[in-house]
Amino acid sequence: MPAISLFRKQDAATPEPGRVAIIDIGSNSIRLVIYDGPARIPSILFNEKIMAGLGRGLAKDGALDRDAMERAVSALGRFKRLTEDMNVSNVRTVATAAVRDASNGGEFLARLAAIGLQVELLSGEEEAAMAGYGVLAGIPGADGIVGDLGGGSLELIRVRNGEVGERASFPLGVLRVAAIRRKGHGALGTFVAKALAKQGWKGAGQGLPFYLVGGSWRALARLDMHLSDYPLPIVHHYRMPPERALRLVRVLAHIDKRRLRAVNGMSSARIPTLGDAAAVLAVMVKHLGSSGMIVSAYGLREGLLHQSLPPEVRCLDPLICATREEGIRQGRFPEHGDMLDRWIAPLFPDESPEHARLRHAACLLADVGWRAHPEFRAERGLDTALHGNWVGIDAAGRAMMGRALWISFGGNSGPLEIVDSLCTPEERARADRWGYAMRLGQRLSGGVAEALTAARLSIDASGVMLHLAEEDVALYGEAVERRHKTLANAFGRRPVLMV
Repeated sequence: MPAISLFRKQDAATPEPGRVAIIDIGSNSIRLVIYDGPARIPSILFNEKIMAGLGRGLAKDGALDRDAMERAVSALGRFKRLTEDMNVSNVRTVATAAVRDASNGGEFLARLAAIGLQVELLSGEEEAAMAGYGVLAGIPGADGIVGDLGGGSLELIRVRNGEVGERASFPLGVLRVAAIRRKGHGALGTFVAKALAKQGWKGAGQGLPFYLVGGSWRALARLDMHLSDYPLPIVHHYRMPPERALRLVRVLAHIDKRRLRAVNGMSSARIPTLGDAAAVLAVMVKHLGSSGMIVSAYGLREGLLHQSLPPEVRCLDPLICATREEGIRQGRFPEHGDMLDRWIAPLFPDESPEHARLRHAACLLADVGWRAHPEFRAERGLDTALHGNWVGIDAAGRAMMGRALWISFGGNSGPLEIVDSLCTPEERARADRWGYAMRLGQRLSGGVAEALTAARLSIDASGVMLHLAEEDVALYGEAVERRHKTLANAFGRRPVLMV
């Protein structure tokens, strides 16, 4: 599959080279996603799924359910037509465990070929690898075990250093688990322990996070957010301690289905299998020895996209790419964010690489509020950071970016309760210093390059120094002087003007 192009043809009747579609035929759901935009972090132009339940009959007679097949063929015909109407340049259709394992899988594929869909039947190894690459696309620093739970199978994948390592496939999809659990109390745990031991995975995740991929496990995360009154309903990079899996099993054994339907973002079609999904999660966390759970909104489909890109594009930071694109789209001066980050960087010489990239991302968004009413620019900055479509960042990182932008746009008292609940006092203080430094740079330069290229900042034990050329001293007006003083106070130092 070719890389996603950054350029567009003007003729709308021809395929858009920036548009790529993935049709994912899973054991439980079938989904069409159409992507558009920058290659490293494309936006979702269209997303639709049906819960066909193709794999429902596998545990019973080893075949795809006939009624589900009819629903699937009908939905896939619609998906094919939509890709044509939207001028998608590249459509990739893949099928996974249910079709792979079913006795009538070949018949189903022939019916799809008859309507013009050429389907790639992924092996268990390929399915696992793509799920692993999907997690790395959205969480580049992932180091642990990926678990991709589908309707027909569960794939485990070791990820580290940006690469996919060992992987294995197990017949533990949510549509198969009920039959195992009906054999008696502890049957699932025994089955999982033996299966993991046989393939050398028992204890393989000791002390490592377990990255959760798949709609069923994302639904469990939404339930956990609901039960915990979590303030930021973004499931990607949501963290849960290991004991939370068993808690979810207990909750689902007693919770009223009406309460489940009230959970934000909960698909009613997922509810019947949530108990089985939680049971698999609990025994996996136990037998792998996981240190905790981290949810990934990216999986197989994003892995397919990621692996289609040239290596030099794959290695780009998705957060920096996305915030730079947003800054260009909403800001006035495209180069200003990168320049502002370089200008304030001398004040933060000992920052970790993670904090440095968060600071860079905040600077790239430093001009997103200028179109808003002056009284609400701080709110615009905060909202952009907290609720933007970012990956490669967790909730604490969003909160730090949000606080920095709030300060930078002149926010005082206001809606920072969410921010304060998501990051530590030390992180809040660091973000405040970013914000004050950004605010000084914005006021000094007016958002243009010349002033920042001619001036510089430095810090020592006694002061925060602003260095200006003699011919630029006129820029040091009262507003700049006030912001310089506020920045120095945030560091517990005095402001010093160096000419």
